[in-house]
Amino acid sequence: RLMRAGFTLARHGALLPPDQTAQLPWLARKFLALAQIGSHDSPDQSNRISSALSALGPSYIKLGQFLATRPDVIGAKRAFELKVLQDKLPPFSMTEARASVQEDLGKPVEHFFSSFSEPVAAASVAQVHKATTHDGRTVAVKILRPGVEKRFAADIDSFGFAARLMEGFSAEGRRLRPVAAVAMLEQSMKLELDLRMEASAIAEMAENARDDPGFRLPAVDWATTSRRVLTTEWIDGISLADVEAIRARGIDLVALGDTVIQSFLRHAIRDGFFHADMHQGNLMVDGAGHLVALDFGIMGRLAPKDRLFLAEILHGFITRNYKRVAQVH
Repeated sequence: RLMRAGFTLARHGALLPPDQTAQLPWLARKFLALAQIGSHDSPDQSNRISSALSALGPSYIKLGQFLATRPDVIGAKRAFELKVLQDKLPPFSMTEARASVQEDLGKPVEHFFSSFSEPVAAASVAQVHKATTHDGRTVAVKILRPGVEKRFAADIDSFGFAARLMEGFSAEGRRLRPVAAVAMLEQSMKLELDLRMEASAIAEMAENARDDPGFRLPAVDWATTSRRVLTTEWIDGISLADVEAIRARGIDLVALGDTVIQSFLRHAIRDGFFHADMHQGNLMVDGAGHLVALDFGIMGRLAPKDRLFLAEILHGFITRNYKRVAQVH
């Protein structure tokens, strides 16, 4: 598996940056050149990395997103390049989606929904369908990809093998603790691959944030939610990635920015339970101008003492009391 991954990265010109490739022995440079024969070359290195990891599948997309937060492991430049990695894959078939619903919920799609659309979004772990319940509610039905659990387990096993090799043969590798990093990724993915955990996260955050101004969460439909199927309220809105559409709707961008910041800080500091993947792709604005959060597969928790430290650090920076910031650290 690792050799296939290395070949795919080499084929996309993403195995090593050009300045490091030039320092390789002649035979290694020859292998990289042969691997790239017939490939679609891109002058943008970030596109090369993204396309290579996307070609390798769900586990590698998640690995890339994880490594984007670890410049200490892969370097600041490569981490920045990985931030453009989009978690999008072709959808799986309607036949498979319907079979997953029947297998997990015990009855066919028609028993629960009067209409069930083609996929409206597809990512590495799951895809989403728009549906209508028999009582007239519009809902979003999220379904895990068939076989994704086995695929992740196999790829995580190979990541662990590579991490153990790094720690066994490199002092620098031991300092970066790659085995612990892979273990953290594995734990995160185990939670993300059980949609009941995501449903409970939505419910807990909804309870915490029920009186928060300008912030909204989709309600969970527990009757049609299971380990591999999650059904929530459908909310129409504009993705925060589409700034021009938000501006055209007449929404105050400064006020919206304040809502994003204040919402996150309330959840992190007040509640100690927060959305840990709060990028613009997981946020949108509804018709009333409310911020709507989506995709609760990755959540974070902070203990009371950590929340106090975070509050003091932020207050220290705002008031420019840098000595206090140092003391808190």
